[in-house]
Amino acid sequence: MADVMHGPQDRATPDPRFIGSEIYRSSSYGDWHPLRVPRVSTVMDLCRALGWLPRDQFINSPRAKPAALTGFHTPAYIAALQAAEAAQQVSDAVRLRHALGTPSNPVFTEMYRRPATSAGASLLAGELLAKGGVIYSPAGGTHHGMPDRANGFCYLNDPVLAIQSLRRNGAARIAYVDIDAHHADGVQYAFEDDPQVLLISIHEQNRWPRTGALSERGVGQVFNLPVPAGMHDDDMALIRDALILPRVADFRPDAIVLQCGADAVTEDPQSRLTLSNNAHWAIVAALRGMAPRYLVLGGGGYNPWSVGRLWTGVWAALNDCDIPDDLPGNAQDVLRALTWKGPRRDVQPQPHWITTLRDTPRPGPIHSDIRASLHVLAANSARWV
Repeated sequence: MADVMHGPQDRATPDPRFIGSEIYRSSSYGDWHPLRVPRVSTVMDLCRALGWLPRDQFINSPRAKPAALTGFHTPAYIAALQAAEAAQQVSDAVRLRHALGTPSNPVFTEMYRRPATSAGASLLAGELLAKGGVIYSPAGGTHHGMPDRANGFCYLNDPVLAIQSLRRNGAARIAYVDIDAHHADGVQYAFEDDPQVLLISIHEQNRWPRTGALSERGVGQVFNLPVPAGMHDDDMALIRDALILPRVADFRPDAIVLQCGADAVTEDPQSRLTLSNNAHWAIVAALRGMAPRYLVLGGGGYNPWSVGRLWTGVWAALNDCDIPDDLPGNAQDVLRALTWKGPRRDVQPQPHWITTLRDTPRPGPIHSDIRASLHVLAANSARWV
């Protein structure tokens, strides 16, 4: 049993930095929406309870100004998003054109300020990484946003804005890796024809938005791997070692952006994948050091206990912190205070959701269709050698 929790280790490069904000503590998409649950605030509270987030590593996120968002989004859309927040309603015309005020993308109190804050974090990260380093922004990863409309709970596309910011600040070649349960459709839309951006998306097949087929490659370096329901830790380890790490190494990026959505774990209600959080942490650790600039974002994640534990462990992986077998009492108090009110009933946490960060590993035999798909992608990758 680990009795001592070590903090960040001494290293020549600056300590990783965590960008967060209190806006996420009180902001919700609504009582019925999957994003009604607290996420970023839980990660901040857990990291502080564990002694892993000293003040000098924390950065309060700025809110992006409207003009800064037009590197990807249209001015008309940004204006409509601001107007919807101010009025707390939208017209039928705005709903039809910009997909605001829909069940997926509802009108709520901070519907502009909240995504503009996560976008501000991604834009700032590109600037702060100009000379290298590691930055973690768990509020980021809204990878579905489109230039002129909201999409899939995402009002803005902060990963696209992050990549643009990294480029403005000296990173010519950028590897974007996405392990969310859902396809990174907005990021692919932005960069599928750009040979200076490597795009790798691992996502559940036949899951919304039902894009990202194995055959979708674009003109640039795009690798989509749809995986079957039931994908487990051993499947993801093979994907990591046979696809993600070799492709990133061959690409020789100046920066890596990892979208670390937490909705592929067994407990999440928005996928049928069966990963433990160990699978995510292994990818976080393996990619660190493969480029001088490393930005790790959040993404999906709809079980408040599993997403809070997973994303806290991401910060531990970035800082070489030892994860204790049993959480101390103040950290357990953070998790015990969470509630998850479902449409029909309140969800009660399993005991280990309160007492631990690390899941029990979830191994299994490798799915044959994952092996077959990896062979196809390996053959396709020969054109980049």
